[in-house]
Amino acid sequence: MIRKFFALSLILAGFVLIGPAQSQNEDSPEGAEITFAESSKNFGDITQGDVVEHTFKFENTGNQPLILSNVLVTCGCTATNWPRDPVAPGKSAEIAVRFDSKGKNGAQNKIITVVSNAINPREKVSIKSNVLPKKKDDT
Repeated sequence: MIRKFFALSLILAGFVLIGPAQSQNEDSPEGAEITFAESSKNFGDITQGDVVEHTFKFENTGNQPLILSNVLVTCGCTATNWPRDPVAPGKSAEIAVRFDSKGKNGAQNKIITVVSNAINPREKVSIKSNVLPKKKDDT
C-alpha cells in the first residue's frame, strides 16, 4: 500500500513539474522566426516593359539567428536580392524584389518564397500588378 502511494506521488509530482515546462515552451518556441512588415505589394496598373521594385522588410522575432537558405521566384521576370549573413534575434533585414513586365499582359501575381531555418521555414510574400499594353506612337 505504501509503495503504491509512493509511486502515485512520484507520478503526480512528475506531471506538476513537467506540465508548466511544456506550456512555457509552447508559448515561446526555441528558434528563429521571420516576421514580415507586409506580405504583399500591389503596383496597380503598369505599362508593358516597365520594371518595378519593392523592398520587403522583415525581422527575426525568434530567439536564435535566422539564416535564409534560398529565396524562390515563380518566373525569370522576377529577381531578388537577399541577405546571406545570419540575422540576429531582434534585428531586421530586407529582401529586394524586381519585376520586369516585358512580355507580360494583364493581372500578375508573383509569389516569392523565403526558405530559412525559422520555425516558420517557408514564408511567402507577393508582388501584384496589372500590366497594360504599350501605347502605340502616332508618328
